[in-house]
Amino acid sequence: MFRVLVSALSLFVSTLAFAQPAASAPRTILFLGDSLTAGYGLPDPATQAYPALIQKKLDARAAAAGPGAPRWRVANAGISGDTTSGGLRRIDWVLRQPVSILVLALGSNDGLRGLDPALVEQNLAAIAARVQARHPDARVLLVGQRMPPNMGDYAERFDALFPRLAKKHGWAFVPFLLEGVGGVREMNQADAIHPNEAGNRRMAETVWAGLEPMLEQ
Repeated sequence: MFRVLVSALSLFVSTLAFAQPAASAPRTILFLGDSLTAGYGLPDPATQAYPALIQKKLDARAAAAGPGAPRWRVANAGISGDTTSGGLRRIDWVLRQPVSILVLALGSNDGLRGLDPALVEQNLAAIAARVQARHPDARVLLVGQRMPPNMGDYAERFDALFPRLAKKHGWAFVPFLLEGVGGVREMNQADAIHPNEAGNRRMAETVWAGLEPMLEQ
């Protein structure tokens, strides 16, 4: 498992280093997430995971705007099985170049493990603080996660931490990553947990709705 993690992080850092010449480097949107962001189970996560689909939207937007328009590049730092604690431990590793926007999409694994919502909230705030300490102009888009209603009071406390945290820090906010996907058979793989290609297209639309206005700021 450790070897897989190191390999994934090394590939991510290599992508940051060699994607574009410095003179024409686009602004970076860093996606920090778990298997939902990594595109677990997809035939080709590099082109089918929702961050890759957002990259296509960014490219189309830049092409329509014409020469001289700001360009954006997605850096997908999603790792399957990751938690907010894991994200906090590795955030310094992935901050290898200036980040303009952080899309923070962690928390689902914390919730499924029943971890204290207060710890989840603390970790998410700490991740964003690390990013902004390194890159003061970086802005944050928090992507909300939700637990199944059958988890009772825990689900209510967990779900509530995301809008509260976004409001407290003035972050942009997407209420639920799996809106229209979670629990919908046609949108998920056979495990009924991880979105399929159609599910990722829906997730891309959901996140894009929160991300696109940030590109004008």
